[in-house]
Amino acid sequence: MPTVALYNMEGAAIDEIELKDEVFGVKVNKHVLYDVVKMQLANKRQGTQSALTRAEVRGGGAKPWRQKGTGRARHGSIRSPIWTKGGIAFAPKPRDYSYTLPKKVKRLALKSALSSKVQNDNIRVMDSLDLPEAKTKEMVKVLGNLKVEDKALVVIPGKDEKLERATRNLPNVKLSFVNTLNVLDILNYDYFIITKDAARLVEEVYG
Repeated sequence: MPTVALYNMEGAAIDEIELKDEVFGVKVNKHVLYDVVKMQLANKRQGTQSALTRAEVRGGGAKPWRQKGTGRARHGSIRSPIWTKGGIAFAPKPRDYSYTLPKKVKRLALKSALSSKVQNDNIRVMDSLDLPEAKTKEMVKVLGNLKVEDKALVVIPGKDEKLERATRNLPNVKLSFVNTLNVLDILNYDYFIITKDAARLVEEVYG
């Protein structure tokens, strides 16, 4: 079992905590990480892009000039894709880019992402995150104590209004709950900060 330090809000390592091998100690599978990140990015696409084909562009009903005798190339419509202001050949149309992967693949990717944070020493397990006030400066103080200067994902068991208000104005910090945890967020943030209770809940849900 991987063993990591347990920190308090002052940034001091007060104890050690063992994390389950089945969740935080698996071999990192880069291929499934790629597959799941690709799926998440595809599912976020709006798919609202649209352009007009030659059949949809206004005008162009009459032949621009007669077929022969002018010395110019033959044309049937001024809305042909080769004309300025013409239609678009193979024009993009609104579509749904979303797809899904098997649950086992998504679960393995999540475990791989969590394990990568442990292996790279980018995880900070907190004894608790009970801020005295719902102030941004309080969260900044905690991050400073933990020596976290880069982007950080903070994971807690469930809703906490104080923490939500304290983190929402920090551009490099995202607050997440155990039930909204996903691979893209874990990989996108440099540090993974999680409370002890949330870590146990993650082990229970994904173990």
